[in-house]
Amino acid sequence: MSGRWLFSVVVLGLGVFFFLIPGIRLACDLNDPALTSVKIPHAAWRLYRNLTPLYAKWARERLASGRVSQGGAEDVSGTEWPLFGSVFYLWSLESLQQSWQADPTQAPMAPVLFARPAIEAAVDLVMDPNQAAWVRQYWGDGYLHRQDLFYRFLQISAMTSYTHLTGNPRYLPQLRDQVETLSAEIDASPSGWLEDYPGQCFPTDVIGAIAAIHRADDVLKTDHSAFVQRALRGFVPPHTDDLGLPPYNGNAARGVSLSQSRGCGNSFAFIFTPEIWPAASRAWYQNYEDHFWQHRMGLVGFCEFPRNTPPSNISMDVDSGPLIFGFGFAASAFGVGTARAQGRMDEAGPLTAEMLVSLWPVGSETLLLPRLLSNATDAPYLGEAGILFSLTRLPVDGVGKNCLTVLTPFVWVVMALYFGLALLFASPFLQLLWNRVGRRPKLALGR
Repeated sequence: MSGRWLFSVVVLGLGVFFFLIPGIRLACDLNDPALTSVKIPHAAWRLYRNLTPLYAKWARERLASGRVSQGGAEDVSGTEWPLFGSVFYLWSLESLQQSWQADPTQAPMAPVLFARPAIEAAVDLVMDPNQAAWVRQYWGDGYLHRQDLFYRFLQISAMTSYTHLTGNPRYLPQLRDQVETLSAEIDASPSGWLEDYPGQCFPTDVIGAIAAIHRADDVLKTDHSAFVQRALRGFVPPHTDDLGLPPYNGNAARGVSLSQSRGCGNSFAFIFTPEIWPAASRAWYQNYEDHFWQHRMGLVGFCEFPRNTPPSNISMDVDSGPLIFGFGFAASAFGVGTARAQGRMDEAGPLTAEMLVSLWPVGSETLLLPRLLSNATDAPYLGEAGILFSLTRLPVDGVGKNCLTVLTPFVWVVMALYFGLALLFASPFLQLLWNRVGRRPKLALGR
């Protein structure tokens, strides 16, 4: 084989691997009826199958290595992300297991059986005291019983999911202790808020913690419904921003907002609010939609800041991720889960389609964009676990507003790029093939 032929075959292979196969896979995903209805899409089931062995291996290796990050609040990706990703994964498994029980044709094996090693590894990682080094340096030895809301929220969530999935009661004493002490501390707080770190309070995290306490009732056989209703006091005026939404951060001691509401916080918190405060949740989501949802440049999605925010006041950070034309990366990624949990499939459908075509699936196991945006050392699968979490959210009542199409102009453009680049990479091979065929001697007809 000549050098030109070898080069053209290599380039053809790259085009097929990086563009043609992903394009074909995405075209199939975009035709999935679950994108427009209240069902878990096929893309989520495929992601779960591919991610599960990888997550189990990574979590076990992290535990065995004793690796921890002590960077504190300044090193969010090294401290929070390994545990947050594990909780995302466990939450996703709960939804997949419930869906499989309703329709076993969705997977050849029950998720709880297929993923048992990953479930054990994920909960062990969240509960490992070594992984708490960063919060212990802030809160001391009382880190499990004083403030430290985010870390305790993650532990309650992991223990609840683990017990739901496996039926193993080994964490019940710890779970009961955390649920009772955290709920009592939120109750006793003047504002209904607690701090994640000293001087840092994120009210949307408090919403997640309240929902986690509510979910734990099912495995503990307790009833915190009265606490949940009292806790709503922390998210009504004067504890809201000027739009009537939970602020991004606030002063827990005084219960006052220190910043306006933001998309990354709202999209995360409003996944949980339908379970605990249905009426308030509907009003908040409508308000969120009115001020943060936008159609622009062929895209739809949630902004990180309200649409009328001056550009000079807009900046990205580790929570928001990249901002594009005002759209928040985290706000729109979690927005898929929020819209699905709120039953707004008319918004979740096109938002999911945009997310899917942006993931750049390579090979059988890698979603290239989420992998690049994750922490390769401490949390390599956070992005994929977060996407799986969003894709597996379902409305509490099982009812949703279906959409007619998921194909926004952005989706069409990106799909054209996949197939256009595949053709471009194939062009050297096709040119050589055409030249070779064109030079073949023609057969003589007659004498």
